[in-house]
Amino acid sequence: MQPAMTPTARRVFQLIAVLALAGIVVSSVSLYHHYGTSQTNYCDFGASFNCDIVNRSIYSTVLGVPDALVGIVGYGFLLVLATFYRTKAETPLMLLIASTAGLGFALYLTYIEKFVLATWCILCLSSLTLILLTTALSSFLAASAMRRN
Repeated sequence: MQPAMTPTARRVFQLIAVLALAGIVVSSVSLYHHYGTSQTNYCDFGASFNCDIVNRSIYSTVLGVPDALVGIVGYGFLLVLATFYRTKAETPLMLLIASTAGLGFALYLTYIEKFVLATWCILCLSSLTLILLTTALSSFLAASAMRRN
């Protein structure tokens, strides 16, 4: 039998769920702009900040799947773990693994923005912040679970 969840752990799971929902929203907006056919002024702040350049580059897909759709699925997985499966003993570790993978992907895309495209996407940087926070919170949950066992 698993011990009851602490109030702190419950709040951390709730915060991860909120961050995952925000990630789904940010990724959905990015996906919408990925498939947009006309130039938009959204997130166009000159040559240094332009979401259209990033979202429509050759780096905006992986094996034909838009990066933003990968984000939606990934954040959806984190949301499911943080809500429906939060009472399972293995969930903190699964959250940590999934969020770390997402962070690695986001850091790769950030590298592409900085050193290849030489332009930034506000949506991408927002997603990077969300997955970084999720990874930190997941690390806290995993460490807490290890201390209890």
